[in-house]
Amino acid sequence: MEIALGLLGLVAVVCAASAVGRKAGLPVPLLLVLAGVAGSYLPFIPRVVLIPDLVLTGILPPLLYAAALRTSVVDFRANMRSIGLLSVGYVIFGTFAIGLVTKWLLPEVPLAAAFAFGAVVAPPDAVAATAIARRVGMPRRVVSILEGESLVNDATALVLLRASIAAVAGSVSFAQVSLQFAIAVFGGIAVGVAAASVLLLIRRKVRNVAINTSMSLAAPFLAYVPAEEIRASGVLAVVVAGLMIGTKTPLMPDGSSRLSERSNWATVQFLLENAVFLLIGLQVRDIIDAAAADALGTADAWLVCMLVLLAVLLLRPVWVFPATYLPRLIPAVQRKDPAPPWQMAAVVSWAGMRGVVTLAAVFVLPDGIPHRPVLVLGALCVVGGTLVLQGFSLPWLVRRLALRGPDRDEDALSSASLLQQATSAGIEKLRERTISEDPPEVLAMLKRRTQERSLAAWERLGRPESEAPTPSQRYAQLRMEMLAAERAKVLELRRAGAYPHDVVDEVLQRLDVEESMLDSPRAGDERSADYLLTAPPEVAGGCEHLQAAQDLPAPEDPYCMDCRAEGTEPVHLRLCLECGNVGCCDSSPGRHATAHFRRTGHPAMRSAEPGESWRWCYVDELLG
Repeated sequence: MEIALGLLGLVAVVCAASAVGRKAGLPVPLLLVLAGVAGSYLPFIPRVVLIPDLVLTGILPPLLYAAALRTSVVDFRANMRSIGLLSVGYVIFGTFAIGLVTKWLLPEVPLAAAFAFGAVVAPPDAVAATAIARRVGMPRRVVSILEGESLVNDATALVLLRASIAAVAGSVSFAQVSLQFAIAVFGGIAVGVAAASVLLLIRRKVRNVAINTSMSLAAPFLAYVPAEEIRASGVLAVVVAGLMIGTKTPLMPDGSSRLSERSNWATVQFLLENAVFLLIGLQVRDIIDAAAADALGTADAWLVCMLVLLAVLLLRPVWVFPATYLPRLIPAVQRKDPAPPWQMAAVVSWAGMRGVVTLAAVFVLPDGIPHRPVLVLGALCVVGGTLVLQGFSLPWLVRRLALRGPDRDEDALSSASLLQQATSAGIEKLRERTISEDPPEVLAMLKRRTQERSLAAWERLGRPESEAPTPSQRYAQLRMEMLAAERAKVLELRRAGAYPHDVVDEVLQRLDVEESMLDSPRAGDERSADYLLTAPPEVAGGCEHLQAAQDLPAPEDPYCMDCRAEGTEPVHLRLCLECGNVGCCDSSPGRHATAHFRRTGHPAMRSAEPGESWRWCYVDELLG
């Protein structure tokens, strides 16, 4: 009963703190740590012991796997050098630098044990940095680098920790450490590839949603356990498996399994990544009490911990800035990847929050090490200090440095462009597969439903939502009300016992799936008056038609003459870049902009809406 109540309380605190943090705009990890600290001093809350194996084997693999599933392999490869310099180079640098600082502060601690402590506090947390990075709206490249670093750095740190602890027990040569590192890296990669290949092979043949979801939940442990058994890096195996499965899963034949996997992993990740911060706070009282009993003395123990925290905070920028700019002194590197602004390096260097892995790994240090309780307190101070100092100040720093995060309107524009190209591919496949016996009304319905999805994406652009709703928005409003009435009727018939229970459940599930596909209103601030929506930089070049098109300004008071003549109301307006004709978009009744292209062959247009200058090629269906 105590275990059940403890788990219930854990989930309740996690949900409450997450809700409060998101509503108040406060970092949820910090709120949970503070809640845990308060709980550790409450007499009615039982003592919670953080077992290293529970964290390193039970919590870390699924957390890393969930993060790897969402990580873009394309972005990971594009930032491979930066990720490698942080996840491997910085962790090695931090391990030895903190080790030397620890040896200087605590001469009684053996050098190998000091390096082990350095490996404990070197890696930033896999959860805290990216959670705060996404919340404060950092540039996508910064988030990609931090995510990639957090996926790999724990593997580097745990290998160094294992080698340092072995050195504490006896002599270990550099050749032995190098061999262990090679086995950990290459063995972990091999096991990860093998585990992912086997799971993907099985999942291609299994269509049952429950079985597929269960295999997905077991995947991180199927990669982690075999790797650890052969002394390879289980963490690296989990990351490799997650990256492979995340890349290949969209090719799996069953969409229901993919939906189930996403929703289940979102829940697992939410509970685990928030619970770990609560566990950190619950350790505070026991760690402080143990350090107070150490022979070093309370005042000196806290002084050592504060100096270690200061070293951790300073060493990351000492590494990040040279690692960012020195390689770009090589012309080939600079041409391939130009140097980012110093503001980006500053944010990366300050996004070094530590988390539960640091606190769990410190308990792996052998009991016989001098001042071990002080080292444990030092790890706690590094975790708490970085979470508080960097976690609270990171949003301010991002705003102060004027770093622009992902733009909501640019994302909507990119989404519309992507859906347009996908829609064209689908309609082209429909033309290829159509036979003479196909009913015309079926073909028309397929084409209309496919195009409606793309049109809804384009309608997210343009005029403010305060104006009359677009056709897709009005459709969503009315369809939501219809679905509510349909669901109420089905529930009424269920209560009357008129239909079998499993039939009713199937119908309700279909209604839920349709509701989940409806576009919800966009959240966010209104576009500022001086903001101009252009194509995202990665697609700004466009095609030859866009590059050759003249740059016509949008009219001050644009209108579609054809719509006025026909007495219809346009949704959005487009400007032909060859003759200046203004026509309405494809969501409008007349579709006059597309009709103008088909009549004249003029390929390029731009938005004629206020605050927008993005362009579109009708021939190549590309943004520019």
